[in-house]
Amino acid sequence: MADKVKPDWTGNDLLSRFVNVMIQTKPIYRLMTHQARKVIIKTAEKNGIAWEESCQTLEKSPAKSLLAQITNPDIVYPDYYLVPFHAYDQGNLCWKAAFEAIPASRSLGLRVWKDEKLTWQEAHQRLRSSFYAILEPYSPPKVQNILDIGCSVGISTKELHRYYSQRQQNLPVKTIGLDLSPYMLAVAKVTDEEQEISEWIHGLAEKTNFDDNSFDVITIQFVLHELPRDAATAIFQEVLRILRPGGILGIIDNNPSSKVIQNLPPALFVLMKSTEPHSDDYYTFDVEQTLKNLGFDYKTTLPSDHRHRAIVATKPFE
Repeated sequence: MADKVKPDWTGNDLLSRFVNVMIQTKPIYRLMTHQARKVIIKTAEKNGIAWEESCQTLEKSPAKSLLAQITNPDIVYPDYYLVPFHAYDQGNLCWKAAFEAIPASRSLGLRVWKDEKLTWQEAHQRLRSSFYAILEPYSPPKVQNILDIGCSVGISTKELHRYYSQRQQNLPVKTIGLDLSPYMLAVAKVTDEEQEISEWIHGLAEKTNFDDNSFDVITIQFVLHELPRDAATAIFQEVLRILRPGGILGIIDNNPSSKVIQNLPPALFVLMKSTEPHSDDYYTFDVEQTLKNLGFDYKTTLPSDHRHRAIVATKPFE
C-alpha cells in the first residue's frame, strides 16, 4: 500500500469534513480552542518554560510603547489574516498572541521530541540546526542579506542571523524580519537586546517594497500552514523577484507525509485543526510543483525531524 501523502483529518476526506462541522459549531469550537491552549501551556510549564512569568515580563516591557512607531498605517490586512487562529479571536493582531509567542515557540521542540529527556533549549537548538543543515548545501558561498518572512517575535530571525554570521565571520550579514503583526514586531524589537537584526518591518510578504535581487537567503519558517494557497503562491512570486540569482528560499513547516502528524490521536488533531483555519489548504497544497511553475529551481524536500519538512529552492541564474 502506498504511503499516504496527507493526514485523513485534512482535505475533503470524511473525517476531515466531520471535524470541520465540529469546528464550525461555536460552543464546540470554544471548548476545543480552550483545551488547545491548556495543552500547549501545560506542556511548556511541565518542561521548565515559565509561561506566565515570560508574559508578565513582556507586559512590563517597553513593547506597547513601540506599537505606533512600528505600525505601517498603509497596511490593508488581507481577509485570511483577520480570522481567529491559534485560539486567539484576533489572530496575531493582539498583545496576548504577541506575549505568548515566545513561550509557545520555546515549547515547539519539546512537542517534537516529547519522549526524550531534553531541556527546551536542547530541543529548540535541535529543531533549528536540523533546518540549517538542509539549507547549507544550497546556500550561496557568501551571504550578505537575509530576509525572514513571517518572523513573528523574531526567534527564528535571530537564530538564522547567528547561523550565517558564524558561518562567515569576516563578512557582515544584514538580516531583516518581516511580519504582518505590529504586536509581534514590537516584541521582536524589544527582545532584540543586542540589536542583531537590521530592521523589523511591518509589511505584506505578497507585496514588499524591496528592490529586485535584494537577498541571498529568504526563509519562511512555520508560517506556510497559516496561509491559504493563493496567498502562499503570491508570496513565492514575490520571493522570486527579490531573491538574487543563485539565492535560496528555505521553508520549514509541518510535514503532510509525517507518520506522527498523520497518526495524531483524535483529541490532538481536532485541537490542532481548531486553531489552524487553513489546515485543509496547506496539507493538500503541492508546494514543490507550485515553486517549479513559478520559475524556481526546486532543489529538495527532506524531513528535518519526524514532524517537519524542509523545502529548498533557488532562483536560477539568467
